[in-house]
This record gives sequence, structure tokens and C-alpha cells, in this order.
Amino acid sequence: MHENDSDESLMLRYAAGNAAAFETLYARHKAPLYRYVLRQVERGIADELFQDIWLKLIHARDGYKPDARFTTWLYRIAHNRIIDFYRRQSIRPVDNNAAAIAATAARDCDQPEQLIESQDRMERLLAAVTDLPRDQKDVFLLREHAGLGIDEIAELTGISFEAAKSRLRYALQRLRRALDQGAS
Repeated sequence: MHENDSDESLMLRYAAGNAAAFETLYARHKAPLYRYVLRQVERGIADELFQDIWLKLIHARDGYKPDARFTTWLYRIAHNRIIDFYRRQSIRPVDNNAAAIAATAARDCDQPEQLIESQDRMERLLAAVTDLPRDQKDVFLLREHAGLGIDEIAELTGISFEAAKSRLRYALQRLRRALDQGAS
């Protein structure tokens, strides 16, 4: 019933009281949103922030206006909630997902040589993402996990289009260098 509807129309229906529209939105966005949050904080905190983000969406539903894509609006809520968390805690972001991603890579490989190479490459990539400067990491994760465009990332983070584009370019360059160095 709602599977082919746009996120924006689903959100408007949810704001009008259609609970099934919310269920469809949640099903569409829960996995990528959770991955985005999990890349920013430890698992226990990610679970709490993930719930907070959806609660904020629920409370903000009456004020929703489809001026931008729904995903931009959702990830703005997530981004702001993560920033608020770090400001209150005065701590640096953590990435503790290497084991989970390496396990996923292991399941996807048939040959032992492929498995070792895949795990090694994944570990280097995760370490490189963790080591990115915060502004580059934000842009990279919004692009990769949320699938947002440069213009949406710029709007969400409050920076210019060119700044978002530069941060993504620098992040990708750093990640490529880190992977190339590990392969030598």
C-alpha cells in the first residue's frame, strides 16, 4: 500500500495520523540510520541515540514540511542529536565496529585467501574512517550510510556546497591513501 509512496508523502500522512505510513518510513530507514549512528558512537550509546532520533521525529511530525527530502530532514535530526551528545560529554567520536564488519566480510568470502585479504582491507578501511578528521568523517558517513547528495549534506551540516564537496574529496583521498599504503 505504501511501498511505492515517497518518503515525503508518507511523512505527511503520518503527520495526519496514519500510523502505517510511519511503519513504512521506519522500515525503509532504520538500517542505514542505525549504521550511521553506530559509526559515530559506541553500540550502547548508539541504541539510545537511535531511539531518541525516532522519538524526535515523532514529536516533530506536526511541524514537518517537505521543503527538502525526507532523508535530509531525518539525518539532520540524527546529526544534531549526535553533536549534542558529544558537546554534553566532551568526548571524541569512537568507531568500534571492525569486528562486526570483518565478520560480515568473512561470510561473503569463499576462499581462505580472499577472506584474509578482505578482512585485512576492511580493517584498514575502518581504521582509516576512524582516523578521518571529524568534519570529513561526517560528510563521508552521510554520503555512504545515508546516501545523501552533496547539496543535502551541505544543507544538513550548515556548510557551503563547495565545503561539503571538498570535505568529501579530502576524506576519499585519505581513505584511498590509507588503503594503498596497507596494500604495499
